[in-house]
Amino acid sequence: MKMSPFESEAPLGSRRPIIRRNPENVQEIEMVEAGWGLQPWGVPAGKPFKFRRSEGKTFPTRRCLIPASEFQIRNGDRRFRVTLEDGNFFYLAGVWRPGNPDGPLSYAVVTIEANPDIFFYQERQGAVLLRHNNMAWLDSTSPQEELLTALPARSFAIEEIAPRQPQMQQTELIF
Repeated sequence: MKMSPFESEAPLGSRRPIIRRNPENVQEIEMVEAGWGLQPWGVPAGKPFKFRRSEGKTFPTRRCLIPASEFQIRNGDRRFRVTLEDGNFFYLAGVWRPGNPDGPLSYAVVTIEANPDIFFYQERQGAVLLRHNNMAWLDSTSPQEELLTALPARSFAIEEIAPRQPQMQQTELIF
């Protein structure tokens, strides 16, 4: 499996591989393509959402993993690349919904309060699962509260993607 950056600003419906238990054979783990963004239940004209806050929610079923090598964050007009400090890939905790006549299989990223590294840039982040926790998330073998927590400080390397260009001073030309 090739890891790729998770594009948090990708448009709704963007397709990405997710890992989940096969709903027809729960003994089997499968990788399937899903569209980003869940339609709200019972609100056909409701706006789809890409992220699902973890606080006060339980996710007993339809959990998935979103494999990633990095994710991006934005602070104003500045963008940053976030990777694990040790360079390993990871998973974002997610939830999925089956496709229906109006749309394909889809998913959303579960969010948590940002860890100290990321909190400097934004208040929330996708829940990062290290590889040793992936099955615990899929199979609910560890309490959700233990899995959906921010990693400790200095877990991430953060690098500006496109540094701001210095503003050139405008000078008035007089002829």
